[in-house]
Amino acid sequence: MKNKLYFEDPSLKNWTTSVIDISEVDGVYHVKLEDSAFYPEGGGQPSDFGTIDGIKIIDLIEDHDEVIHVLKEKPTNTQVNCEIDWERRIDHMQHHSGQHLLSATIIELFDIPTVSFHLGKETVTIDIDTPSLSNEQLIHIERSVYEKILANIEVKTYFVNKAELHALQLRKLPKVEDNIRIVDILHTDVSACCGTHVKQTGEIGLIKLIKTEKVRQTTRLHFKCGYRALEEIQKTSKTVTSINQLFNSHTEMLIDKVEQSINELKEAQKEIEKMKETIFDSISNELLLNASNDLIIKSFKEESVKDLQLLAKSIQAKKPSLLAFSTEKENKLLLINQLKNDVHCGELIKNLLKQVEGKGGGGAQQAQATFETSTQLNEAVNSLKSMFHSQVNA
Repeated sequence: MKNKLYFEDPSLKNWTTSVIDISEVDGVYHVKLEDSAFYPEGGGQPSDFGTIDGIKIIDLIEDHDEVIHVLKEKPTNTQVNCEIDWERRIDHMQHHSGQHLLSATIIELFDIPTVSFHLGKETVTIDIDTPSLSNEQLIHIERSVYEKILANIEVKTYFVNKAELHALQLRKLPKVEDNIRIVDILHTDVSACCGTHVKQTGEIGLIKLIKTEKVRQTTRLHFKCGYRALEEIQKTSKTVTSINQLFNSHTEMLIDKVEQSINELKEAQKEIEKMKETIFDSISNELLLNASNDLIIKSFKEESVKDLQLLAKSIQAKKPSLLAFSTEKENKLLLINQLKNDVHCGELIKNLLKQVEGKGGGGAQQAQATFETSTQLNEAVNSLKSMFHSQVNA
């Protein structure tokens, strides 16, 4: 390849060049061009997309000093028009330059180095060598990076050899020893990097730190730059506006309104639990009154498994029993053995599921099964009744 144009001019969107070789490999075409601005994957940055004479590139392969363009169709012309997927390219440039700026700022402020960088379609992250970052640190970092973006600092790129490295204040020593490409954000950061970058920090546009998570002994910092950051802010703004409308409030009072609503819901839930205790107390009395032995089988329509566990607790306080409750609301069957006998709930469920299709399991004292339909649930209840009936008559 004569020229890798992505090094010379990363803002180049389209160009015309010559095809120097085409080979068919496993039903696709490997195309070599005289000049290419399509960046292959490397340095934590995904590859470019685009077209060659209108044919979409499905993959890019870096083979030594060549970039191989993988196409589903074979170009028919020797002179071809090439076009970069610019939305993807600018996204990669904003995030890669933004990452350099972010990593340099974290070192400048807190002397914490970056361990790794990932630029994905859904998320962009750096792992930094610290177990945690405080909210105050994150605010400080974000503001400091944004100030450097506003300063519109020049981003220079150039190649050096191994002997020239000692004169540079590199953030991290490169693994390669020849044709070392340097990305230099003037007076801010000097790094060895083969990726595509903006020409001025102002082209990054925005940076928004999203969240952190602990990964072993490091902190993974999620962030967005440029158009992605703008979309994130717009999405958040839209959500906050919708919540303000629901509460008939404004943003400054939103936290108080939400906290008030949460407290009210907690109080309401306490009242509901008290009412349930009263209702389940009454139901447990009725079930025990009508039970001919220590076995109680009962189907419910609207109660959840959690409700039925509360009912079982109420029964146990009065007279321990063997309980088989089913709920049509969740298509679930619950077995609870409160007796000191050899009935194993988990084994009963296991045997039951051999007869009726479903999922479930459990231990000796409690087990449950879930079914796709109410028909299967009813079939399981009837099978369980037959199993208990056989045991009684045995």
